[in-house]
Amino acid sequence: METVAIEASKGIRSFAELRKRACELGPKRVGVVLADDEVALTAAAEALHSQIASPVLIGDKNRIQSRAKSLGFLELIEKAEFVEAAEDAAQVAVAMAREGSIDILMKGHLRTDELLRPVLDKEKGLRTGRLLCDVAFFENRWADEPKLVGLTDGGLNVAPTLEQKKQIVLTAVEVLHCLDVRRPKIAIMSAVEVVSNAMPSTTDAQELTAMGAAGEFGDAEVFGPLALDNALLAWAAKAKGITSSVAGHADCLILPCIEAGNLLAKSIVFLAGSEFGHVVVGAKTPILIPSRVESAQDKVNAMALGVLYASR
Repeated sequence: METVAIEASKGIRSFAELRKRACELGPKRVGVVLADDEVALTAAAEALHSQIASPVLIGDKNRIQSRAKSLGFLELIEKAEFVEAAEDAAQVAVAMAREGSIDILMKGHLRTDELLRPVLDKEKGLRTGRLLCDVAFFENRWADEPKLVGLTDGGLNVAPTLEQKKQIVLTAVEVLHCLDVRRPKIAIMSAVEVVSNAMPSTTDAQELTAMGAAGEFGDAEVFGPLALDNALLAWAAKAKGITSSVAGHADCLILPCIEAGNLLAKSIVFLAGSEFGHVVVGAKTPILIPSRVESAQDKVNAMALGVLYASR
């Protein structure tokens, strides 16, 4: 029994485990906005077959069905719900989410800003008063013990202030708790691991570390500044003489700006070849904004993350 408890405390460690857990919790209703997109339909078909999602395909119904038929997705055509919204798909999808008829929003054949505009509408959108934040995960296969590691925010917040970074940390902790990481180790990232007034990200990291020590982030360990190597690799942290329990064992990386987050995420996907998945939280429903060049498998991973967060 003790061994089981120890393993459980480590949380979900791979995308295979993540998808399995989502299957146990699902299916959730995923509204795919402008679903006449090959990769989005492929992901929806797989998520339907694995019982992670019940796809709600929103847009030009004839075009979506024709595309799905050409791809051989007969089960998807038979079992998915189709919502006709050729001209205003994003607005229709947001209204459905607000009313509770879909659990998760996912971007199809449209730009992220086109989906988020109705989401952020003050009267008819999905605002909660919280900062919207994109939390991504990859499999860190280079550590002594492979596991899922989060990174945020490489999708929405361009140059977060200290207060916004505080909200991003709180969001990251919440998402990691959904993955059963009971006391997540949160690394506040910079280019170096020493505090310097010439590098504002390091002084922000110092402030956030103090907030963590004061208990402002609840059941989590927060430390920074850390550089990428000594955040993820225990031997690198040891070589630099960093004694924090976060160093070398980070569960999530809080990036200083959108450029750093975006570059790191794309390096992980396209250069290191890791699976990937990300979810936007802070609205009334989880929102998935996968890039048009992300694989169908990564989109399924994103749906699985959305299912876990929606089930929290």
